[in-house]
This record gives sequence, C-alpha cells and structure tokens, in this order.
Amino acid sequence: MAARESRRRAGMLRAIGRDAQETGEATGRKAFSPEAMAALGSVRRHEFVPKAELDFAYDNRPLAIGHGQTISQPFIVALMTDLLGLKQGATVLEVGTGCGYQAAVLAALADRVYTIEIVEPLARDAAERLRRLGYANVEVRAGDGYNGWPEHAPYDGIIVTAAPPAVPPPLLEQLKPGGCLVIPVGKPERPQDLMAIRKTTDGSLQRADVLPVAFVPLTGKRRRTPAR
Repeated sequence: MAARESRRRAGMLRAIGRDAQETGEATGRKAFSPEAMAALGSVRRHEFVPKAELDFAYDNRPLAIGHGQTISQPFIVALMTDLLGLKQGATVLEVGTGCGYQAAVLAALADRVYTIEIVEPLARDAAERLRRLGYANVEVRAGDGYNGWPEHAPYDGIIVTAAPPAVPPPLLEQLKPGGCLVIPVGKPERPQDLMAIRKTTDGSLQRADVLPVAFVPLTGKRRRTPAR
C-alpha cells in the first residue's frame, strides 16, 4: 500500500513538472522550486479527498469535496505555492481552506498558517483532519475571509483559493512589505486570471497576470474593515 502511494505521488510530481514546462512561457517559471515540490510531495493527498475519489487522489486534476467545492489541481497548488516565494519563518494567510490540502502544503514551508473557510462543515472537517495528521502549525477558522484575519497580520504571503470579482482591499492591507498575494480574480461565469501581487518595501504594489484559471467563486459579504 505504501509503495503504491509513493509511486502515485511520484507520478503526480512528474505531471506537475510537465505542466510547469508547458506553461512556463506564460508563468515565467518552467520549473518550480525544490522546496515547493518537496512540500507537494510530503502531503498525502488521499487523506484530503472523499472516499469516492480515492482512486483519483493523485491525478493531476481538481476533485469534488462536497458543498459545491473542490480540491485544486496539484499543478495549480504547486504554482500558487511557488509564486508566494516563502522564506523560512514565514506567516501565511489562506482564504478558502476547503479540505485543508493547500494549508497542509503551506505548512511544510511556513512557520504559521492561518486559514479561513466560509463553509462551516468544511472548516470543521479540515481542522480535525489537519490535527489528526499532525499539522500543528495550522489554525483553521470558520468564517468569511473577505476581510482576512487582521489579528495575525501582517503576512509574508496570502493565498486565496476562490475567485472574487476584484481583489479584496483588506487582504492588500494585511500583506507585509516584501510579501506576495496570490489570487484568482474574475466575475462569475467570466474568465478568471491568476494574479500575483507583490508589495514592495515602500508599500506600492506590483501586479502580474500569471495564467487563466477556473476557481469556484469567493462567497460571503464584503464588509467594511473597521477603522483602526
């Protein structure tokens, strides 16, 4: 069983590598960092998919996880993780926990991962799953992630795994200078772009469109961030 899982994980990493090469002209990276690939390889993806999807757990494609949500394609997880460019000791915010797979990948690279999920049953299950698997540096909260998680800001990296029609301003505010926000952006039923937004040391923003993508929409209310 362990040998079969190891082979399937290795096959998934090879598929990610092929996709990276094929999209390299668009993304600017024909291969992902060894650290990002090692993080993907360290996570047992079959622990994060429903039983009905176990045979496809290491396929390089998204899978349904219930409640109208998906676990992202491993290539996209690798790309978004690599775009963050995390350094040792990083603190990361994820908006859209889902089943917890992306959070587990980030946990292999960051010192602390804070992740928010608006669908309460998914948040509850992800928190239990991550605890059971030993991801002690991940904290899950059920709630609307549009306004981020200001208590732990600023963040070295912020990753959003659902698409809003525009970049939420609170997330930009909570990004540390030198940090990167990776987010799919697009209106419902319209094309989406994966964007990487880096905040420079003087607080200005450098935006880059990376790749066309298809994510579930970011749901919840857009609340005004309280004055501080």
